[in-house]
This record gives sequence, structure tokens and C-alpha cells, in this order.
Amino acid sequence: MGARSFSPASQRHQPRHQAGSGWDHLDYRHSRGDSDLSVEEVMQRLGILGVGELTEKVVIGLRRSGFDGAIRLSPRNRERSAALAEKWRCQVMDSNQAVVDGSDLLIVGVRPDALEALASEVNLSPGQGLVSLIAGASLAELSKRFPGVRCIRAMLSYTVQINQSMVVVCPPDEPSENVLGKLGSLAVLTDERHFELATVAACMNGWFYFLLHDLQQWFADKGLPAATSRELVLGHMQDCLASARLHPEVSLQALGQAIATPGTFTARGRDLLEHRQASAPWGDACDMTLEALTRR
Repeated sequence: MGARSFSPASQRHQPRHQAGSGWDHLDYRHSRGDSDLSVEEVMQRLGILGVGELTEKVVIGLRRSGFDGAIRLSPRNRERSAALAEKWRCQVMDSNQAVVDGSDLLIVGVRPDALEALASEVNLSPGQGLVSLIAGASLAELSKRFPGVRCIRAMLSYTVQINQSMVVVCPPDEPSENVLGKLGSLAVLTDERHFELATVAACMNGWFYFLLHDLQQWFADKGLPAATSRELVLGHMQDCLASARLHPEVSLQALGQAIATPGTFTARGRDLLEHRQASAPWGDACDMTLEALTRR
């Protein structure tokens, strides 16, 4: 079961393979710059069905990346669609079917409870590409609702608008990869079970904000200005990320142990966290989320 991962287009490196974790099956590569794209890729017509917070940021990220193809927007949420059209060179269509008819690749960002109604409203061409951003909507469900269509699942975060998102795609699909790879680091999975795990990681992305807020608030409660508290927390988090990426061959635990050596204040704090099983609720939240995703 293979998969491919690409780093942002601004980082151009040779293919490499990283071992040492449950992702050993990944073949790491990097996305191409715009100069490497064919005319067909650059000019691909993209349709957005469901213009909301996330798909809005997808559009912004694509335009920021240099994507110059046509982008057609569904008419619902017309105010948001009109603003996108004006600022980011998109076209608001009269109906969802018009979006479908004028697009080579579709990105679906409707709520899960709106998927059935959307499927009954539009007719896609055989082999047309459909990328679903709907968490929990399986490939089997998508194929049932859109028969004969090339169905792909994707998971990404709000940082697509600055082309810094982790983007996960399943199954491999080159046209989709060419578009979504512009939005950040792209991992392409062949096993849908792995995709559900990656969806849990995307949810974890949101949980991190609450943890960081609580840590920031501790400093603020002790009298440190809020802005300084925020910079301290985010700065040290960035330090961890930078070190981990600099040493991919070293486990995250080993990196922490190198700092939390016996007798240090860091070790004392770590011992308290371990004694109170501070990570246990995180595992519980992951288990609950995975169960909910796979139960649909």
C-alpha cells in the first residue's frame, strides 16, 4: 500500500524515502513549481460546489500559488461567492449544474447532511473528477451518489490560503494532485483506512489551538502581557517543530529526552505530566473521533 508526499512548491528537492514510523510505506517527493506544469495543468477548469470557509481558502491559496485556470463557484452563499469572484478572478454560476458542466475537476465542500441533496441535483460526466472535502463521506458513499465519476477524498486545513497546509488525498489521482499540491505538503494515500487516521490528525490540528490557548493563559494569569505570552508559547512550539524537521531520523520522544535530562526543571515538569497521564485524554479524543468517522 503506497503513498506519496510532496512538500511545498517553494522547496525543490530530490525524491527521498523516510523510514522509522507507521508511515514507512510513504514515498516522499516534492511538488513542482509552476514552470514545471504543462499548459493543460495550468489551464484546468476548477469548480467549487459549496462555497464556505474552507473552500474559500482553497480558492485563495490556488490563486496565490499562481493557478491561472478558470474557477467556477456555486451560487449558494452568494455574498461570499461574489466577494471571491471579484477579488480572486472567479465566476459565479447560475446553478450547481452549470458549475459541473463548466469544470474538469470539482471540489465539494458542502455539509455532510447536504451531500444527498447535491447528488440528486447534479449530473456529472463519466470519468469527471470529484474531490470531496466532506469528513466521513467514504469513497463507497461518494461512488454510490455519483456513479461513474472519479471520486477522490481530500483533507486539508485553513492554512491552504497561505499554501502551508498538510493536504491528504486518497486514492492517487494525478489531476487532483496537480491542483491540491499547490496548497502545501501533499500526502497521497492508497488505503482509505489510513485516510481516516489522517482525518483524525486534521481534527487534532484544531485541538492544538485550545492547548496553546491554555498555555498562553497561564502566562497571562501570572502577569505577562497577552501578546508576549502568545509569542512565548508559539515561539517554543515553533522551536520544537523546527528541531523535529531538522532531525527526521530521531524519534520525537528522543528529542524530548535530550532536553529533559535528569535533574533539570524540564524533567521535573515532564515527570508530573506523565504521573497525571496528561496525554491520555488526547488518545481518548482520537479514538472517539476515529470511531465516529468510521461509523458513518
